[in-house]
Amino acid sequence: MTETKQLDPAMAAYWQKLDTRFPQAEAVFADCMAEALASLTTEGVDAYLEAASAIGKLGRGVEPLLAFMEEWPSTAVAVGEAALPAVMDTIRVMQKSPNGRAIDPFIRALAPVARCLQSAEQLQEYLEITLDLMARTTGSIHGHHTTFPSPGLPDFLAQAPNLLRQLTLGGLKNWADYGVRNYHTHPERQKDFFSLQSADSRAVLQRERHGTLLVDVERKLDVYLRALWQDSEHLVPYSTAFDEIRKPIPYYDKLGIRLPDVLDDSDGVRGIDRYRAILAHIVGHRRWSEAQIADNWSPFQRMAVEFFEDCRVDTLLIREYPGMRRLFLALHPNPEEAACDPQTTSCLRHRLAMLSRALLDPDHGYLDADLNDFVARFHTLMTQEITTTEDIAQLALSYVARTRRQSDQLAKVYFDNTVIEYRDDNRQLWKFIEAGDEEEAFDEQRKIEPQEIQGLPPRHYAEWDYHSQSYRPDWVSVYEALHPSGNAADIDRLLQKHAALAKQLKRMLDALKPQDKVRIRYQEEGSELDLDVAIRSLIDYKSGALPDPRINMSHRTNGRSIAVMLLLDLSESLNEKVAGGEQTILELSQEAVSLLAWAIDKLGDPFAIAGFHSNTRHEVRYQHIKGYSEHWNDEVKARLAKMEAGYSTRMGAAMRHAAHYLSAQKADKKLMLILTDGKPSDVDTHDERLLIEDARQAVKELDQQGIFPYCISLDANLKAGDDDYVRHIFGQQYTIIDHIERLPERLPQLFISLTR
Repeated sequence: MTETKQLDPAMAAYWQKLDTRFPQAEAVFADCMAEALASLTTEGVDAYLEAASAIGKLGRGVEPLLAFMEEWPSTAVAVGEAALPAVMDTIRVMQKSPNGRAIDPFIRALAPVARCLQSAEQLQEYLEITLDLMARTTGSIHGHHTTFPSPGLPDFLAQAPNLLRQLTLGGLKNWADYGVRNYHTHPERQKDFFSLQSADSRAVLQRERHGTLLVDVERKLDVYLRALWQDSEHLVPYSTAFDEIRKPIPYYDKLGIRLPDVLDDSDGVRGIDRYRAILAHIVGHRRWSEAQIADNWSPFQRMAVEFFEDCRVDTLLIREYPGMRRLFLALHPNPEEAACDPQTTSCLRHRLAMLSRALLDPDHGYLDADLNDFVARFHTLMTQEITTTEDIAQLALSYVARTRRQSDQLAKVYFDNTVIEYRDDNRQLWKFIEAGDEEEAFDEQRKIEPQEIQGLPPRHYAEWDYHSQSYRPDWVSVYEALHPSGNAADIDRLLQKHAALAKQLKRMLDALKPQDKVRIRYQEEGSELDLDVAIRSLIDYKSGALPDPRINMSHRTNGRSIAVMLLLDLSESLNEKVAGGEQTILELSQEAVSLLAWAIDKLGDPFAIAGFHSNTRHEVRYQHIKGYSEHWNDEVKARLAKMEAGYSTRMGAAMRHAAHYLSAQKADKKLMLILTDGKPSDVDTHDERLLIEDARQAVKELDQQGIFPYCISLDANLKAGDDDYVRHIFGQQYTIIDHIERLPERLPQLFISLTR
């Protein structure tokens, strides 16, 4: 167990204002206040503490207090601090009614609801809908004097963020009103309705969804395709409402054209016209675009080619139907020229969005010299009778060479006002031929791991509820920090202790190191002349055409493309001693991780190490031991030497947070190794299966992100055939090490076998 942090004088004064004695609140108070001080005004901080103090004295335990401390700062950012009195009034009404237990889910839903509504006025309407539902469904059962709480209110509050991503407030009110009117006297059916479990609940939800439904206009769009574009293709809808992991983009493949199942009116454009713009753009690609070989092109180059080709297609569409220009420009973002700061942010998307706007809008008004030069070159190219994707690609590559900047590699990317919603994802624009040629990015690997991050606000993650088969939004709070340092010499002594094993591993590692060479063609500078390209360039020069200057080629080692995340369970049970030995599981894990880190470093694979433990859903601690940009050096060894174990194992949240860093790595294979000695559990979870199912869902999410999770279980209680929970979470992607004393030997060998 770790001791409570000593608060500095300023923070101690805030703690005194909070006036609570809950130890769980004290453990996260400094982190919550850091977010509050960064997000709220001085008056807002005072009101925040006053409200938190009042919630802590409601007699509802620590959960509502912790939820409010974590959720209100981000809620205030979305809807303004002035909304707090209305929120507190709602809480007081609930407290005075039999629905006091609904206060906790109400507070937990506040932040995601506020992000959907984005205004205090709309939040007030949401509060009125909530209070109306509560008043109409709270009552007495005949023959009893006791007043019973609303059966459906907690479920309504749990589903509110999901509902508001699909419905307007008016639609939400109509949906809730239907449930109240039809199930007022049927508590169980009422619960099924408000938890979206009943068929009529989903049917009414679909009826109340806002915007233009694809199913309603599919016939019109089919006629539009045939009449204007002489094209006919099956229109396949995808859901924009229930996809929590990713938001899909329109595209087409052999099964048809994929479109969102509903579109709102936007920027003065009706939903059906937004469908028409998407279809026109896709038809243009199907008619004029040709797939390009993407081998050895960087992401920046491919992105630039996509923007230029999109504009070529739009320009050709506008030539056939000039009225399309008005529609495209209405849906196209119009970024401000000085909106992105290149000193702190990657402005790559911002520059390309401005360029795209300028290529379509004669009155764009941008002053950048490079932008205007390439706008002129684009329009000169488009005056030719026939243009091809290859022509436009050469122009795009010239643009990349002219405009790329060192700041484009920064981890913080500017996204505001850069999404061109009517364009598809351009998957049809690329083909790959040589499997051995990997793309070369001009930018270096992004440094994504945090620096000194003490005091950062928590990162909230959803958690899977297997009962309702849905996510609990913003349920878990993950606090990350740099692991404290110890004595690096301790790790050196451990490595020396296993010197004989290290020699054996080294022979295995030497066999794994890449030996083959890969040829990289079309280089302006290289180790030797590419004769075929040089001859072609000479012929172009003799005939008066512009020769290709990329007449050289070079070679590089066909290296492994693997990124690794080693995630360590640092729960209290690691302090137990191994049966028949004097060492603890933690000490053996430390030795094994040291050897594994040494081995991965010898192979040259990028890797990171992190540990985690939890003390309820409000306090999942994620500690960085090694980041991807750090070398295996004394600083990292010092953190590893200081490893300590305590608290519980909320595995799903830790895996999701580790995936946040691993997914950003540029590698063909992304491997997450989870080293744990027991099943997921936490002190605030009484259902043993709940966190197991959440971890299983997290594994599914990792698979969707292209991450390969693998569990190394050190559970001493597991016997052969008694691995149900491990297999349930990880499928076949796990190994049980029953003789834990052999962990330092088995862990590096297991890694080598997984990455051959």
